[in-house]
Amino acid sequence: MARYEDLPYRTCVGVMLINNKGLVFIGRRAGGLEQVDDGHVWQMPQGGVDPGEDTWDAAKRELYEETSVHSIERLGEVPDWLIYDIPRTVAGRAWKGRYRGQRQKWFAVRFTGKDSEINVEKPGGGGHKAEFVSWRWEPMKNLTGLIIPFKRPVYERVVKEFSALADD
Repeated sequence: MARYEDLPYRTCVGVMLINNKGLVFIGRRAGGLEQVDDGHVWQMPQGGVDPGEDTWDAAKRELYEETSVHSIERLGEVPDWLIYDIPRTVAGRAWKGRYRGQRQKWFAVRFTGKDSEINVEKPGGGGHKAEFVSWRWEPMKNLTGLIIPFKRPVYERVVKEFSALADD
């Protein structure tokens, strides 16, 4: 197995889904190796970019695969790639030991549908594994306190970039 320091970052996207009240969608993770702390189980939709896939297309796909949401309007994008490392204790098991963390491109989108469109139990029309067991709308200012600590710097930057879109 490669040394942790030599492992690459997995290319990924993240989506901040904002409703018409300025609140942000967060999902309670269904579990997984990244979940090393039961006190911080909430996150925004995110996922890998397929080879050759455009990041905006990946963001729309991942959002649909995790929430069933397709009624959106693009609001913004963090210009930089944001990077986080996963703890060494799980690096050998997460993503089959191939990555040390993720490099993410983040997008903000306005949810233009009704809450009934959101389905985290059978997302993407039931053809995708559920990433979340529940969800809720949350003020943007609360997000950094809900995320797993090793992802917190990324969330701090995302909140900073998109804070003008909130209704805190």
